[in-house]
Amino acid sequence: MSEPSAFGLTPIGHIASPFKQKFAIPRQPALANARGCVRLTPPFNDANCLRGIETYSHLWLLFIFHENLDQGWSPTVRAPRLGGNSRIGVFASRSTFRPNGIGMSVVKNLGVEQLNGQWQLNVGGIDLLDGTPVIHIKPYLPYSDSVADAEAHLLDEHPLPAREVHFTEQATAQLNAQPHTDLQALIIQCLSQDPRPAYRQSQDNDPKTYQVIFYDRDIQWRVENGKVLVTSLQPVS
Repeated sequence: MSEPSAFGLTPIGHIASPFKQKFAIPRQPALANARGCVRLTPPFNDANCLRGIETYSHLWLLFIFHENLDQGWSPTVRAPRLGGNSRIGVFASRSTFRPNGIGMSVVKNLGVEQLNGQWQLNVGGIDLLDGTPVIHIKPYLPYSDSVADAEAHLLDEHPLPAREVHFTEQATAQLNAQPHTDLQALIIQCLSQDPRPAYRQSQDNDPKTYQVIFYDRDIQWRVENGKVLVTSLQPVS
C-alpha cells in the first residue's frame, strides 16, 4: 500500500491568548504564567470530546505556526540562545520555521467551560500567539512523558537571560488603572527574559525603545543600566 505524499490537517480550535504579537512571547511553555484558552470549533465543539479531561493536570497542545508558513524553512537555523550567530540543524532546534510548521507545548489544565454555546479549555503557562490554530490535544502523562535523566548540553551552556524589571512612576500609575490583574506579573516574567534580538542582548544600555502588546495594552520599555525599565502602558488604539 503506497503512502500518501501529503496529509491534510483540520484545526480543532484556536487559542485566545494575551500575546497579540510574536515579539516577547516566551520561547518555551511555562516560562511565564500566561493564561488563555482553546476555543473549540465544529464539529469538535462537543462536550463529549472533552469528557474525562479534568482528570489530567497538564496537557499537550499541538498547533500550527500559522504566521510563519509562507516564510519557508532552512536546514539550519540561527539559535537565539547561541547569540544568533551559530547555526544548528533545524531538527536540533525549537525554531518556529520548520518543514511542516507544527509546534507542541505542555500547558496546565485550568478547566473546561461553555460560553455562548462554545466549549473552551482554559490553560496556563502558554507560549502561543492569539489566534493560533490548534490541531490536537492530548493528556500529559508524567510516567511516560517526563524523562528524569534527560540532557540538553547545548542549552545548559547558555542559560536564559534574567534581568530585573522596573516600572517608571507613569507606567506604575497606568498599570494600576488598567483591568488585567495578572498584567504586571506577565510583563515581569516575559521581559526579564530579555526578548530583544540576540545581537542586542549583551547591551546593558540600549538606546532603543521597544514595544510589545499584552492583552489590550501597548507596553513601551528599554534596557538601562542592565535592567528592563517599563516606561508606558497605553490602551491599544
